[in-house]
Amino acid sequence: MDPLEASRLITDEYAARILVATFKKPKSAIDLSREYGIPIAATYRRIHMLEKAGLIKCVERALTQRGKRISLYLSQLRNAYIFFENGRLRVRFQLASGVTKDFGGDWKAVDVLSR
Repeated sequence: MDPLEASRLITDEYAARILVATFKKPKSAIDLSREYGIPIAATYRRIHMLEKAGLIKCVERALTQRGKRISLYLSQLRNAYIFFENGRLRVRFQLASGVTKDFGGDWKAVDVLSR
């Protein structure tokens, strides 16, 4: 993932809402959609993107009153930093596991217009 893509991921309105909502307590996609006004399809898309990046994970498969299994998600992101230093864009994610993910590169190498 390049630094521009990483910064877009955490600054996306829906993704940011999901990360904040699941910071302390696991929530289902349906709860996130209802509580934060995110369309359900967009909720699942963002959850998939955040899972792929390692920023959220399914921590439990709960059973509903109707006998259906639902996934409960918890944010793995503890800190996120976006830096622009000396002509370079850098992004750092610090995860709950203690792992730090750094994304950095030359600003000129990032194709801003094609996205």
